[in-house]
Amino acid sequence: MIGEFVIRNAEVAGRPGLDVWIVDGRVAEIGVGLRPPRGDTLDARGGAVLPGLVDHHLHLHALAASRMSVRCGPPDVRGPDDLARALSEAESEDDGGWVRGVGYVETVAGLLDAAMLDRLHSARPVRVQHRSGALWMLNSAALRATGLVDVRHPGVERDSEGQPTGRVWRADDALRERLPSGKPPGLAGVGRDLARLGVTAVTDATPDLAPGSLAALMADAANGQLPQRLHLLGVPPGSTPVPERGTRVTVGPYKIVLADSEPPDLVGLMDTITRVHSEGRAVAVHSVTRESLMILLAAFDEVGCVPGDRIEHASIVPAEVVGVLRERGLTIVTQPGFIADRGDDYRARVDERDHPDLYRCRSLLDAGVALALSSDAPYGPLDPWTVIAAAVGRRTESGVVLGESERIDPPRALEAYLAPPDNPGGVPRRVRPGVSADLVVLDVPLREMLGSPDSAAVGTVLVDGRVVYAG
Repeated sequence: MIGEFVIRNAEVAGRPGLDVWIVDGRVAEIGVGLRPPRGDTLDARGGAVLPGLVDHHLHLHALAASRMSVRCGPPDVRGPDDLARALSEAESEDDGGWVRGVGYVETVAGLLDAAMLDRLHSARPVRVQHRSGALWMLNSAALRATGLVDVRHPGVERDSEGQPTGRVWRADDALRERLPSGKPPGLAGVGRDLARLGVTAVTDATPDLAPGSLAALMADAANGQLPQRLHLLGVPPGSTPVPERGTRVTVGPYKIVLADSEPPDLVGLMDTITRVHSEGRAVAVHSVTRESLMILLAAFDEVGCVPGDRIEHASIVPAEVVGVLRERGLTIVTQPGFIADRGDDYRARVDERDHPDLYRCRSLLDAGVALALSSDAPYGPLDPWTVIAAAVGRRTESGVVLGESERIDPPRALEAYLAPPDNPGGVPRRVRPGVSADLVVLDVPLREMLGSPDSAAVGTVLVDGRVVYAG
């Protein structure tokens, strides 16, 4: 039994001076002057009590690994000299001397290959991840250490003579099993970071989780290293893991990745969607280009949609298909945080005709399209309050507004973080009797928080009525 807990003097749904009484992990009563509990009491001092936020798309193991990695892109690294210095100063991640870099973008030193990386750092095995997460770049020492010379995998890029270039495209499985430690990193630090930000549930969007990765995710959910509720998109079709009793793990739609490096296979895509739908499961399809979105919609035209089908990122949505998304009942899970994080790069590198279509929010909501916000961490900013501010202001690093017509007001942006994990873009959760006590207690009233979103104002966070963060 979890027992009782009362939050006093709180603002709930805009009403100040209320008490929230929690019994055995659920909100039991909300009112004024509730009787003293047999457990703990928290004085909210007028701060708002909200449902815990849900990050509807991130990558937990990549996020944990990034905490131990060297930053290889802006603002930390902006040129080849910066990159060489960062790699040389980086601590090795294991006894094999490996250096792991993240956040790289071509503006630093072009599209790296083994020869270019050797010129920057050849003393130790180095692997650098592109900030999109789609590409790893290895130096010669890393190629030798992994034995990729002899690996036949479509993601291992080769030159005209059949030798690996050092670029590995969407082949994390082939790379991971050849690294010194194939064990996924623990999630305790990630769980603490998420709790500090007010996040009480997450959707891990890593595709096709290997058995070891899936087991590690479920174990950390079971042992409390990850205190958040966990929704999984990467469980392969036909496989249904059985969570340990007491864990908060659910299986969601099946993640399909439409690579931006080559046109998707329409027939293969239709076959996959049909197979997944036949198992009674929806799909969650990664689309970051205009072309991939059009091909995906053509596939849905042929095989149909089912409730729960969703599009991840929808980085570019032409105006003419907004109505189609609504008609098909598709959910969009997007990341306007990228506008704040790399908007100036988009202005320079993305076709100008696509600028109005980047990370749409308001036009989708106005058309009745279900919309959820998320981080895509570690590839985008993890802080949900940063993402909310980006959805509201849409300002790039330099302060330029990118897509002004797509701005949404703060309450709408917050609500896009409040739908349950299994229904992103659905009805926002509310603090009311009977619901699970997954709650965020702010240090300030909600109006003040939304006027200037700042994670520093997150005071106390509860999951199932247990305090997982106390600021």
